[in-house]
Amino acid sequence: MTHTLPLPDFAHERVEVITGRRSGLFIAVALHSSVLGSALGGARLWTYPHWSDALGDALRLSAAMTLKNAAAGLDAGGGKSVIRLEPGETLDADRRRDAFLDLGDAVELMGGLYRTAEDVGSTTDDMLTVSERTQHVVGLPSTVGGSGEPAGPTSLGVYASLLAVLERVTGSASAEGRRVTISGLGQVGGRLATRLAEQGAQLTVTDINPARRAFAAELGATWVEPGTEHLVSGDVFVPAGIGGVLTDEVIDALDVRAVCGPANNPLADHSGADRLAGRGILYAPDFVVNAGGVIYLDLEAKQIGSSDEIMARVAGIGDTVRTILDDAEARGVTPLQAAEELAASRLRAGAEVGAR
Repeated sequence: MTHTLPLPDFAHERVEVITGRRSGLFIAVALHSSVLGSALGGARLWTYPHWSDALGDALRLSAAMTLKNAAAGLDAGGGKSVIRLEPGETLDADRRRDAFLDLGDAVELMGGLYRTAEDVGSTTDDMLTVSERTQHVVGLPSTVGGSGEPAGPTSLGVYASLLAVLERVTGSASAEGRRVTISGLGQVGGRLATRLAEQGAQLTVTDINPARRAFAAELGATWVEPGTEHLVSGDVFVPAGIGGVLTDEVIDALDVRAVCGPANNPLADHSGADRLAGRGILYAPDFVVNAGGVIYLDLEAKQIGSSDEIMARVAGIGDTVRTILDDAEARGVTPLQAAEELAASRLRAGAEVGAR
């Protein structure tokens, strides 16, 4: 699970932790960086064994959003918010509404330095509730004039990244006939699976929700039990669920040419990038691959470009992946290091401008 991952170095500008006065739930809002502009990152509603696990996840995810937004070329910083559920806890409609009203209050405390959006466990309708308490929220339902669900753009960016990776490891930017294993069939993983099936990929899939097995059958995909998917031989392994799945044991058991997927923080440890490289497995950094949604939300909110222009920029993530892979190969470093340095260079430039 994500809460088992190591904490990042604490370099956050500000962290707000509250007990929601309506819901009674633990809520954390972590602003990692506003160097490039108002931070943007989603609100996660998730189950954690302890409140400290939820806080740790907010710290990790917000730091990752700084890298994501910088590498994507956005004038946006990194932040994240988390609403904690206790194990076995569920919310009825009234308490769910209370939770997101409380989140809106917490976001408002940041004074516009952080904008929230939907994420794992939350929806565009939840963001509409948040908007009752703060204007610093994006991704409202399209029925009220908002930009709507960002999973489509996210999956497009992942697909473009996957083609770039296939081009590098097979010589052809085509999914036809390629063996792809997808771990997680949620909003993004499901859309990606549909697109790959249409392109003639040989799919192996799984999800912790057994009901998704019917969806797999509709696609003509092979279903495997959760926890065994990394043992399947193929061209690309796609982590599309929870973070931390790429442990040393999983990496050592992988029988693929590459790893490329939308899951946030899939590496259980930063050293996993070196371990993958040592095994000859190409790794496309997650914060580059999964940036389609945040690109879409940020540009739509700022009304920068037409819908076609924004989606073209999302598809351009594939070219960003190619640039990172070229740089990594030329310098003899991992793609993760090359991607982190790309983000760091933008952050340095932003800091220099802010200091003038």
